Amino acid sequence: MATILCSARRTLFRPSLFQKRYVATLPNNENIFVLPNPRNPSTLILSLLPTNPPAESLAIGITSKLPPTPDSVQENPEFNKLLQSVISEHAHEDPDVKSQAQVMASTAGANLGSGGVFFSPQKRQRRAGTGRGAGGDSSGGASGQGGVGSGARGGWIHVSDTRRPPEFGRIAWPEDIFGSIEVDRHGNIEGNGNYQSSGTYRIITRDGILGLSPFLREKLVARLRSKEKEL
Repeated sequence: MATILCSARRTLFRPSLFQKRYVATLPNNENIFVLPNPRNPSTLILSLLPTNPPAESLAIGITSKLPPTPDSVQENPEFNKLLQSVISEHAHEDPDVKSQAQVMASTAGANLGSGGVFFSPQKRQRRAGTGRGAGGDSSGGASGQGGVGSGARGGWIHVSDTRRPPEFGRIAWPEDIFGSIEVDRHGNIEGNGNYQSSGTYRIITRDGILGLSPFLREKLVARLRSKEKEL
């Protein structure tokens, strides 16, 4: 079935060799496999695992068409829970997140006034509500938003989807933010980062579907494989 889908819809997704079988992947996200849905042949299962038949409980979701759109995808809430669990456990170890924390701490004084990422804990509750400003508020200067110029306090940075990277000194849109990590005034992540889920993240938007850093994707796939063995 997977081979038929590849030949019939070769402009929509591409095959990837796995255990001498061809499994389709999305052309704009080669880490996501497209698999037949055994329970409903008119739909397809999207998964980070190439196993066929797929474990629906571990899948990203089900789509009624390709390429998938926000309207065509039925998300799997269990996958969302696993995703947040893995990010909560491992985001503070991610080299990309560590680098982001260091960069934003070193440039906070110059960028926070125009909507930087580094912001103080008292502003965190507003981060998802009002757009591009740091902590959801770009009207104040660095003294009101943490980082350099805020009395040498630490702050928070966002862990975001990679499908639409924000411009330098700006933060991602709420639907692209997985959550936030706490850092000290030097840009070092404190302990395990005290990760806090944003509650606003969406698996798929008009800009794409689930873009993870290589580090976090590896951790998530490892968790999914472990869960798969338990089924």
